Amino acid sequence: MAIFLACLLFLAHYQNLTIMKNLNFFILTIIAISLVSCASSGYVNLNYPQEPAMLLPEDINNIAVVNRSLTKEEDKPNKTLESIATGEVAGSDKWASDDALKGIFDGLRNSHHLTVKMPSTTRLEGTGTRVTPELLDWGQVRAICDETGADVLLVLENFDSNTDFTINSAVEQIASVIRTGQPSGRIPRRARVNIKSYWRLYDPVTNTIIDQFQQNYYTEIDVLSSAIPFSSLSEVAYSSGMDYASRFLPSYYRVRRDMYKKGKGRDKNAFDAGWRRTEVANWDDAIAIWTDIANDRSSKSAGRAAYNIAVAHEVLGDTDMALQWARKSYEDYGDKMARDYAKVLLNRQRLEY
Repeated sequence: MAIFLACLLFLAHYQNLTIMKNLNFFILTIIAISLVSCASSGYVNLNYPQEPAMLLPEDINNIAVVNRSLTKEEDKPNKTLESIATGEVAGSDKWASDDALKGIFDGLRNSHHLTVKMPSTTRLEGTGTRVTPELLDWGQVRAICDETGADVLLVLENFDSNTDFTINSAVEQIASVIRTGQPSGRIPRRARVNIKSYWRLYDPVTNTIIDQFQQNYYTEIDVLSSAIPFSSLSEVAYSSGMDYASRFLPSYYRVRRDMYKKGKGRDKNAFDAGWRRTEVANWDDAIAIWTDIANDRSSKSAGRAAYNIAVAHEVLGDTDMALQWARKSYEDYGDKMARDYAKVLLNRQRLEY
């Protein structure tokens, strides 16, 4: 701003010069300032978290998981009829649904604050169909949570697969009889499989449902070569668990972090060497170079170096160290970019932990 005002004073003082000469000088001055600014800064892109779809209370750390999509013994004859009507292989949903629990376990394996607890009995009887069962008895919910030391209970209420070709074939056969008096001889080559799962999250302390979530998946099979492959159902069940677990975890999007590209004074060359290492993703060596500068309080580049170290640690996935160096940059050297950056890092910590 000071340079900009100086340019204006210069123009006002030399009124005898032509307007064109003044204008040319002013434009050249602005271009020079812009080039200096661009040359002194750079940036890096990295992943930044956004809030999970499902925010759990802070006192919830342990989640027990059970599979309640199984058919009651007295309902198994009806389930067999349903399997025939919908093209489902009898018993396939039962065996595949257990993989949904494995998906939950693997999905939360790297969570900083959530742990999956498996009770001694992971299978409970439900409807075994797409009909959602009544809420689980709260006494049973508390018993499972007490056994496992869990804060909440996650229940797979439904896991059911149907194929479209059975219904479509019936409609086609009826239409053919009406049209020609004869059933159609066409056999469908491929069929679409629809797989539905439904989850509930029970809180035994407040006797409330914290979350309920339905998923629908579609896949195609070759009707002439096989029925619904068990492996396909297992993969979908596993994905169902992984997808549901992701509701508790932050997702990520790309953001830009500005950095200092140039240093000042006697550390200018060393600062440049650190920057060149970031251009080839050698962040550890860049940090080592900038650390020597940042720890030298007499260096004119110390604040910039500390700020760059903070960004480097965020790139490497260490938010705690990034915040430590951002604070040092502002608290010790008054770097204003570092002050704003520290607030961003505090928010990142809140989302990740």
